[in-house]
Amino acid sequence: MTGPTIAVVTKNRTNPAYGGALAGATRAAVRHGAAIAYFAPETPDDIAEQAAILETAIAGGYDAIVLMPAHETALDPTLDRIAAAGIPLVFVVNRPKHARGVTFIGADNRKLAAAIAVRLFAHLGGAGNVAIVDGHPDSTTTPERHDGFFAAAADFPGIRILEARSGLYQRAPARDVMRALLDRYPHIDGVVVANDLMALGAIDALSEAGRRMPLVSINGTPDAVAAIKAGDMLASACFDTLAFGSIAVEAALRHRLGDAVPAEILLPAAIIDAENAAAWDTPYEQRDCASWDAVVSGGK
Repeated sequence: MTGPTIAVVTKNRTNPAYGGALAGATRAAVRHGAAIAYFAPETPDDIAEQAAILETAIAGGYDAIVLMPAHETALDPTLDRIAAAGIPLVFVVNRPKHARGVTFIGADNRKLAAAIAVRLFAHLGGAGNVAIVDGHPDSTTTPERHDGFFAAAADFPGIRILEARSGLYQRAPARDVMRALLDRYPHIDGVVVANDLMALGAIDALSEAGRRMPLVSINGTPDAVAAIKAGDMLASACFDTLAFGSIAVEAALRHRLGDAVPAEILLPAAIIDAENAAAWDTPYEQRDCASWDAVVSGGK
């Protein structure tokens, strides 16, 4: 007798943090005798492609779906069909405006964005010109992180936000954004970036220009940890997608068995910098992963 199969649907295959979520989901599935079927749009964050994937998942008879929705409302008709089909749905990272799922697994984006921005502002001595690279306009995390960055800046009168531009949560667009910011502003003291993949793009642009400045980001991916160790990045807030994926699969399996599952599970974020980077310097597959009891029940 085969175990349940869970469809895991992310927004793209380019963001290493989503690979972390898949690694966590796979780890939980193996632990519970389940299987994972992984899907993502070929065009990053494409709403129509993701909707088509979900329609296929409905027809595929999966026991549950773990989803990072590409938009907070555009997928509504498809999400309604998933609900009508009785397929348990767990949201990860992004939450639709009209939630229909078993639970949402993520973090307080405003809080972690403010925390990582404060790390940069304090490093700058509370004064300086700062540029912001925001995420994709369709992502629910983008306005939350944007608000967190500006909330932190409000507590530092000496910090001047020069401009905030979208890098679409992708490396190449962020590289182009950073190039444009460097052209427009001759004096930038630091950069706040909404995810690590874009931070790597910003570092690409700085390297091309022969420039170096403190830069902070969000996700805590292995590539970002390497950049911190190399001195190319000041810090990253660990948006723990490895744990998100693991907890999401466990939530789906527990719900399937009739167990009570909280409507929302938010994980705290650690700040990774040069002092503790060595402890994070490992692939997702080899990292420790928070357990259900530790996250949900407060146990060990």
